[in-house]
Amino acid sequence: AHARTATPLRSRNTMAALTNAASASLVAPASVAARAGSSRRAAFQGARVPSNASARAGDAKRAAPLVRASADDAAPAFGRRDLAKGALAALSAPVIAAMPAGPAKAEEVSKYWDIVDLPLEPGVILLDIAFVDDKHGFLLGTRQTILETFDGGKTWDFKSVSNALDEDVNYRFNSVSFKGQEGWIVGKPAILLHTTDGGANWERVGLSPRLPGAPVLITATSSNGQAEMVTDEGAIYLTTDAARNWKAAVEETISATLNRTVSSGITGASYYTGTFSTISRNDDGEYIGLSSRGNFYMTWSPGQAYWQPHNRSSARRVQSMGWRPDGGIWELTRGGGIFFSTTSELPDNDDDFVEGKIGSRGFGLLDLGAKPNGKEFWIVGGSGSVFYSNDAGKSWKRDRGTDDVAANLYTVKFNNNDNGFILGNDGVLLKYNGRAV
Repeated sequence: AHARTATPLRSRNTMAALTNAASASLVAPASVAARAGSSRRAAFQGARVPSNASARAGDAKRAAPLVRASADDAAPAFGRRDLAKGALAALSAPVIAAMPAGPAKAEEVSKYWDIVDLPLEPGVILLDIAFVDDKHGFLLGTRQTILETFDGGKTWDFKSVSNALDEDVNYRFNSVSFKGQEGWIVGKPAILLHTTDGGANWERVGLSPRLPGAPVLITATSSNGQAEMVTDEGAIYLTTDAARNWKAAVEETISATLNRTVSSGITGASYYTGTFSTISRNDDGEYIGLSSRGNFYMTWSPGQAYWQPHNRSSARRVQSMGWRPDGGIWELTRGGGIFFSTTSELPDNDDDFVEGKIGSRGFGLLDLGAKPNGKEFWIVGGSGSVFYSNDAGKSWKRDRGTDDVAANLYTVKFNNNDNGFILGNDGVLLKYNGRAV
């Protein structure tokens, strides 16, 4: 897709503009290499954007990352004594999840899921997962957690990128994405890591302090330096040269758009200063973002200058939204409700949604993920709740085997039909064991 030349963005009052990528100079701070002796300067004048994702694979329009833009990462920092434990003794990062020695292993917790005993201390929230190939992948979380697997997610060990991190900063790694051997990681405070060798080495790319919003989602769109980054304020940036230059895809943040278009009748938009709570991207490069209040959502398609607001007449607040494999939209509402759009096009209002029958009994539902086959859906939520459907959401059953999992489950993601994961708080990771539902 052809990205437009950046124009000034406004964040609350004003936001700095990205310069035209063709003429941008190398003004970002020098990259910090995760491997010794490597250095590089990257251009990103005006703003840099990270992100989180939870990819939904599918046929026609596979839903890509769903990001929880506002998940809390306020975890207490560890002291220096904690950093002296086990394999982390040599790391220089002052705040990191302490880990017991040796790789994590999986044990069966239900008919369909095994729980992986990750080498993490309690309190770590797992945020995203992505694979280079069927066996090699990375898992991200709060307290600067980056774990690596070489056996499809059965065992995990800590991946050190300490040379690419600032000291005395407790990073929350939000999103990871790979296309071939090229990968990206973004986090908060604003940080962007880049690899071209499948994650063996990670190089830090400088980000501007004038970033409009918090980095929440990144998508590797090609294996030749192309990627998209999004912030929780709706800023979207595109690069085609491995982050040396960026172009803005939208001309203003969602706050500016809503405050400019209050006459449109969008409930809660007047003097709006909020952010997206979740952001999801499909394979066509379209985005859907849910307001932090859950009372309306906005969409964006390539070529549009602004996010498009959509009102909701229902009083039920939406907890999460994303794309179905067939190109439609799913909605999870507070109180355990589920809704599906009746069209593969972007819905205009509540009349374009129908309620599904899931029998959640009020359990909070937080995310929906689909297998690449497009027929098997999984929903996860609070207190270890897991539901599944083998008819694309027409009927649902509960996986009672996970009832004893003492965690809120935030994300469910399949990288192929036989390999999927559920991410939760307190370092809880469930791995799909491949049994058919």
